[in-house]
Amino acid sequence: MNKIPSLLLLNLVISSFCFAQIPAKRVLNPSDVNRFQQLSDAQISPDGLWVAFTISSVDSVKNKRNSDIWMVSWDGKETVQLTNSPDGETQPRWSPDGKYLSFVSSRNGLASSQIWLLDRRGGEAKQLTDIKQGDLIDFSWSSDGKKIAMSIKTQPDTTKISKPIVIDRYHFKQDVEGYLKRNATHLFLYDMATKKVDTLTNGVYDETNPKWSPDGTQISFVSNRTADPDRNWNNDIWVIDAMPHSAMKQVTTWTGNDYGQEWSPDGKQISYLRSATTNYSAYDQEILCVVSKNGGEPKLLSRNLDRPVDNPRWAKDGASIMAIVIDDRERYVAQFSIQEEKVTKVAGGNRCYYSLEIHPSGSLFTTMSEPQIPTEIYKLENSTPVRLTKFQDEFIAPLSLASVEGFTSKSKDGTRVSSVLFRPANAIAGKKLPTIFFIHGGPVSQAEYSFDLTRQMLAAAGFAVVTVNYRGSNGRGLNFCKAISADWGNKEVIDILGATDYVVQNGIADPEKLGIGGWSYGGMLTDYTIATDTRYKAAASGAGVGLMSSLYGVDQYVLQYENELGTPWENMDKYLKVSFPFLKAKKIITPTLFLVGQNDFNVPAAGSEQMYQALKSLNIPTELIIYPDQFHGLSNPVYEKDRFERYIAWFSKYLK
Repeated sequence: MNKIPSLLLLNLVISSFCFAQIPAKRVLNPSDVNRFQQLSDAQISPDGLWVAFTISSVDSVKNKRNSDIWMVSWDGKETVQLTNSPDGETQPRWSPDGKYLSFVSSRNGLASSQIWLLDRRGGEAKQLTDIKQGDLIDFSWSSDGKKIAMSIKTQPDTTKISKPIVIDRYHFKQDVEGYLKRNATHLFLYDMATKKVDTLTNGVYDETNPKWSPDGTQISFVSNRTADPDRNWNNDIWVIDAMPHSAMKQVTTWTGNDYGQEWSPDGKQISYLRSATTNYSAYDQEILCVVSKNGGEPKLLSRNLDRPVDNPRWAKDGASIMAIVIDDRERYVAQFSIQEEKVTKVAGGNRCYYSLEIHPSGSLFTTMSEPQIPTEIYKLENSTPVRLTKFQDEFIAPLSLASVEGFTSKSKDGTRVSSVLFRPANAIAGKKLPTIFFIHGGPVSQAEYSFDLTRQMLAAAGFAVVTVNYRGSNGRGLNFCKAISADWGNKEVIDILGATDYVVQNGIADPEKLGIGGWSYGGMLTDYTIATDTRYKAAASGAGVGLMSSLYGVDQYVLQYENELGTPWENMDKYLKVSFPFLKAKKIITPTLFLVGQNDFNVPAAGSEQMYQALKSLNIPTELIIYPDQFHGLSNPVYEKDRFERYIAWFSKYLK
């Protein structure tokens, strides 16, 4: 028998020992909700050496998400946590001299949020404001650091006894906010030297999004000053001198929606986003515009692009504007030349860029997500993203994530539809999988090449997961988006069925083990689809509705209803047409799980309750899950985990 040389034996022992120290990868499970951190609101310091941002993580003691402020050095070598209170901090904003970092918090038992000031050289944060006028919405520093413009939603004096809610508004309810009274949002000035707060605007109209001119003499803002702002979306950009009792000047006159303004570096022009149409439309997309600060005819820089534009930022030389373009399954960075009205793609690929800021040197930094990496901060070097933060490494390290790929299917009417497919990490090549079509909400949204916790979670449970960019989604042009206007549950379902045919015909999905689900409009499309086709063996409809005629005046969408369907008493036929999941419930044979937040004013619980009751009466297997004290989006980590567990249990029961 041959003997193994001692050196070789030693190497084998060492190799085996090292290999044993590498923990085996595992799949996602619902408990990972408690490990998942969300990064947002990145802000560059005036000297360009640091980026401040917020990290939202789960506070297991209070069973809620808590936001803290961190900063990372521009070279990515240092990461520092700046706040760590149980009350949370948001909106980090640098003082113009870079010595201080301000933020918003209701820490130390405050009844309302205030602005706090943190010396970046060290020490505890100090409360800066004591706002008594109402609720602070946002704020902005003047260029000389002497004043802060604040947008405050004014509130009447409160007493210990709750008074009756008196309502006289057309749009009278909103998710999270609840019933809406006539409490206007106004602009105020805080003087850093005197600690005095001056009223800049007042009256019955709202003024929001204050932005200082570079020289600190003027403030631009957004306001709808029509006779009844609830009945339209005619926001305009206005400018006012930064002193009390000043007269305001209207800059834009488009009767659609103008918002998201930014001053040019020389203070002579203002960029902004405007709607493509004048009348309200749920299927609109943003156009990037530039106008003189004195008003006049604007330049429509992205008019011919036919894609939504977001987060515009002026280049340092003022000759161009950088922005995010929402395209088919991706979000890319683009440069818009003002003189030539030309657009150039700067950075893209199978990923999604979100926020965008300009470094003092003129280079770009952004937040970005890829299919297997949640959002992190990056700087762009020669159009290549260079990662600065590593917050997601700990989350990803133990996980074996699903692979993500795109595909294009053809619907029965010839429409080409883009989708994203998640394959389980341990999927056997060539084996047909139980498949869940988890449909995005909106509908003006899209399935993207970004990290998706919900679909990754379902894939980790052994399902192939497909999300379909049905007609009504953005990223494919205005006509593609508005194709479903007043015709809900028709073309979208045709597109979902076409994608289903594709994955079945290509050997990806087991045709006997198909499921469907979604939240919000995704929940609605779940109802529409199972009322149209019986091939799906299980469904999970979250925050949906099948009887649209019953939600007029119950949810928050009266403006859309009347602009798209008309009033029920004059157009009941249209309401009944889009209510077929409930009215034709006897066609449904799919076991369906319904889920909704108890306090949802967006798509109220009644929509899920009605569909649940219909299926229960028809003896179709069904359950209704009501999450107490939750709005349209679940914020309680225990409930987030519970929802994932119920999805997995329900689909496993009927598809495995």
